Amino acid sequence: MILVNENTKLVVQGITGREGTFHAERCKAYGTNLVAGVTPGRGGALWEDTVPVFDSMAEAVRDAGANTSLIFVPAVGAADAILEAADAGIKVIACITEGLPVQESIKVVAHLEGSGVSLIGPNCPGLISPGANCKVGIMPGDIHSAGNVGVISRSGTLTYEAVAQLTEAGIGQSTCVGIGGDPVTGTSFTDALKLFNEDPDTHAVVMIGEIGGTREQEAAEYIKSEFKKPVVAMIAGSTAPAGKRMGHAGAIITGAAATASAKVKALEAAGAAIAPSAAEIGSTMSKVLS
Repeated sequence: MILVNENTKLVVQGITGREGTFHAERCKAYGTNLVAGVTPGRGGALWEDTVPVFDSMAEAVRDAGANTSLIFVPAVGAADAILEAADAGIKVIACITEGLPVQESIKVVAHLEGSGVSLIGPNCPGLISPGANCKVGIMPGDIHSAGNVGVISRSGTLTYEAVAQLTEAGIGQSTCVGIGGDPVTGTSFTDALKLFNEDPDTHAVVMIGEIGGTREQEAAEYIKSEFKKPVVAMIAGSTAPAGKRMGHAGAIITGAAATASAKVKALEAAGAAIAPSAAEIGSTMSKVLS
């Protein structure tokens, strides 16, 4: 497994808000070690009578030992929340918030460059390692099962679909990472693949891409040159017209390289097995592993 495990000590930024409370409860119920919450002005309170709330991330790290953050701060403050977490020493940050201006995301990603911080998102479902009962995000925990297949996806809904198929086929997951669908995000396909490449618990990877940008082609280059494990890839958006945004801010065809067919071609050439549709991700992985 990668990024989150039994050593994860989670702090939820925005824990006292509606979304923060709802998903913090579910992370905790899944088994995640939730050690703190942060809401400025609410320091000294106890969330649900058990989890201390702090005014700042520095306090949450110092007093509760937090090492991983889950962010439910509104878009206007989310970039600052990410930077505060990183500056406090948090090494894994999952930002669920959508609607961050691209300029803000560019500044955040530039600030984190070379810092050793793994930012998941923004605008993502987070990540989960079923074998450690550790969920840092908004995905439904009950569809996951422990095993040896990693999952990386730009789409939250398709992540859930792929995981449900894998579990139904008796194929458990090591870690599932929803990297987010915005034009600018932290952890890329290639970043996650590098971690899975070094992870002894991961024997194969499902990669779910979509139209827009060239991140899938960059991942294909890495798969071809360095990745040692089988990859099943699926690209969403094969019927999308050029110039129309499809769901995610980053899912827009702005050139030949951004099309589904160009991405499929690159991944196929790199040796990935292509799932023809979202409905065939689990069956394609079953064939690859058999």
